[in-house]
Amino acid sequence: MSWLAVGEIHDIPARGSRTVETPMGRVALFRTHDDGIFALLDACPHKGGPLSQGIVHGNAVTCPLHSWVIDLETGEARAPDSGCARKLGVRLAGAQIELRLAAAALAGAD
Repeated sequence: MSWLAVGEIHDIPARGSRTVETPMGRVALFRTHDDGIFALLDACPHKGGPLSQGIVHGNAVTCPLHSWVIDLETGEARAPDSGCARKLGVRLAGAQIELRLAAAALAGAD
């Protein structure tokens, strides 16, 4: 596993998001009101809607297409809906946000 630096925490507004292109595709980075940082592939499990354009509330995001609520900690849709957005490992190194990428994804980046 490798870590990829993708920006700094202040690049994302509180209760907001931004996207980054990675070898695994477009990733949505979310910042909660208490500076929690989460990363999901930028596609709702329902119809592939852009989660990065949704509304962040608590530790969840509401998809802008059909109002599915996705838990940022797990990627799971909240009941009554079901499905899962792919969650990626993310960490802060000081103010720097880093994504954990699998070696297989990095090998395909050449």
